[in-house]
Amino acid sequence: MSGRAIPMNAFVRRVVIATTAVSMAATVAACGKAGGGDSGGGDNKTIGLLLPENKTTRYETFDRPFIEHKIKELCSDCVVKYNNAAQETETQKKQFDALITQGVKVIILDSVDYKATKSWVNQAAKKGVQVVAYDRLAEGKISAYVSYDNEKIGRLQGEGLVKALGSGAKDANVVMINGSPTDPNAPFFKKGAHSVLDKQVKKIAYEQDIPDWSTDEANKKMNSAIDALGKDGIQGVYSANDGMAGGILTALKQRNIDVPVGGQDAELAGLQRILKGDQSFTIYKQIKPQAETTAEVAVKLLKGEKLGSVTPDKVDSLSGEVKGIPAKLYDAQIVTKDDIKDTIIKDKVYKASQLCTADYKKACEEAGIK
Repeated sequence: MSGRAIPMNAFVRRVVIATTAVSMAATVAACGKAGGGDSGGGDNKTIGLLLPENKTTRYETFDRPFIEHKIKELCSDCVVKYNNAAQETETQKKQFDALITQGVKVIILDSVDYKATKSWVNQAAKKGVQVVAYDRLAEGKISAYVSYDNEKIGRLQGEGLVKALGSGAKDANVVMINGSPTDPNAPFFKKGAHSVLDKQVKKIAYEQDIPDWSTDEANKKMNSAIDALGKDGIQGVYSANDGMAGGILTALKQRNIDVPVGGQDAELAGLQRILKGDQSFTIYKQIKPQAETTAEVAVKLLKGEKLGSVTPDKVDSLSGEVKGIPAKLYDAQIVTKDDIKDTIIKDKVYKASQLCTADYKKACEEAGIK
């Protein structure tokens, strides 16, 4: 302070301004708490939603809107605080921590790196925050888990590739391009696929895990496989998802190699490749039931209700440290060109107009899609 005397009228004016500012701040805080807006405040009306990445089209196109819509349907005055980590673990941690700081009591978490979540989830549990693991089983004391039987999905992928190879399966050298090591589902897909392929093809001639499910990296590894095995040394390719299948097929086409390639997720581009005959099959997982069940679980936890029949299954964490987690695991199915009409179109995942653009119009007609 300078020590200069403050005129009385100036002093009074400052006190009035300060008092008004405090009053306004209190009013804003009260409104924020009542409305369940960005202030959060632990008002039991806010649910956090953290998704892992936006490279795979499903998250922004299906998962997020399905979850948000169902939460609003079940709890009209609930607010969803959403963030996407863009495949960055540290970004997701900051998003998770921010939700806790804001007083959010229920968080739906689809983790970037399932092992990294252990300390976050355990700290959250100590503060009374309940975490629902969505799609990927996170480590730590989670309250519920909603996903698929991922080892079974891997078996379906293996079966789809064996069927595509036909009578040549027993003499086939197969390349396996697996999912991201930080995704807990990837080892189950791989294990399930191996349980089929190891018995029914000649051998797995080349195998790589792909960080972040990167299409570009899958393309590079496919080129490496071709270099190592030769143009005639590959009879089929297992791709853990449709996005990577796109990169794999680009590499194969550039070398004039035409072999069966399967994927997963029933992405629009993958389905179009199947219609055209470039990709052999995909695995269709009904995202809407999974997303809506997750929303129902989150709202029940928010309201302090028992989960009951919503989570009829039980799972243990991958580390084995957390036992008997309430869960709901959905089934999936193989989809080829002949199945698209009675699955994807019937379930309104995509409209015929979305699939059957100019380049695919003829293929759609052949598949009975109009």
